[in-house]
Amino acid sequence: MTTAVGSTRRDPRRRGGRPVWDEQPTRIGQTAKGVLVGLVLLAVLFPLWVVVVTSFSTADAITRAGGLVIVPDGFSLGAYAELLSGSVVTRSVLVSTGVTVVGTLFSTVVTLLAAYGLSRPGSFLHRPLLFMVLLTFLFGPGLIPTYLLVNSLGLLDTYAALVLPGAVAAFNLVVLRSFFMNLPQEVIDSARIDGASEFGVLTRIVLPLSKGVTAVIALFYGVGYWNAFFNAFLYLNSNDKWPLQLVLRTYVLQGQSIPGASAVDSTLTGTGGVVATLAIKMAVIVLAVIPVLVVYPFVQKHFTKGVIVGAIKG
Repeated sequence: MTTAVGSTRRDPRRRGGRPVWDEQPTRIGQTAKGVLVGLVLLAVLFPLWVVVVTSFSTADAITRAGGLVIVPDGFSLGAYAELLSGSVVTRSVLVSTGVTVVGTLFSTVVTLLAAYGLSRPGSFLHRPLLFMVLLTFLFGPGLIPTYLLVNSLGLLDTYAALVLPGAVAAFNLVVLRSFFMNLPQEVIDSARIDGASEFGVLTRIVLPLSKGVTAVIALFYGVGYWNAFFNAFLYLNSNDKWPLQLVLRTYVLQGQSIPGASAVDSTLTGTGGVVATLAIKMAVIVLAVIPVLVVYPFVQKHFTKGVIVGAIKG
């Protein structure tokens, strides 16, 4: 094959015919990657370190540091003792925990049932229902219509308003449906020949084969419920029903004082009585972050097996 005069041909293969992208990285490249990863980790871990250290610091240490504490200087559990002694933060932790557990269980079960039904080609109203689900990717219901619907159903100032409006996420449903459609049809047909009902096929055949993707979907829902605050901001009128994230937004991000923070014990008062509120606010942030950090590593291994495999095959 001839080429024009003066033109050059770049061969992407070097060193024994391997592509450029398949070559062993150089020492400089490895060092650069290590430095970049280290900087990213530092950018992520340093703020978390400062928040945790400040939450365990005494008022005098916070005063000497002029605010956020970087180097540990004294240790105190006073902020956590204050938050977990029956204050508004204690109630908000219980509310967030209850809403997260109930909401995750409810949303996961409903999404599993809907995804399995939509994955069967001959199911009732298969195409119209699937079209309605896919339509939500393009058009949202809007804030005002959603509020009017919640109000007309009598859900205002109830915990149900934190769960029902967003009980099913279209993305999660589509991922589950795609995964179910790629399960071996022979196994499902053999179960039906043995006399299993559709519910039996789902519980005895499909779900045991879908533990990974189910765990990932449950994690998505759990993190969403735990971090949600906007629904509570819209639909809850009573402060004693606030979840932890709304307390975090109100008393930490907006700078309002936490009720009862002035009655902090002697480890937080004294020369830093005014600054001691900072330790309480940092402790609220720690309480809001810990559950996700604890649960996430146990489900992370299922990501590749669950969501990515289902999405590629779908």
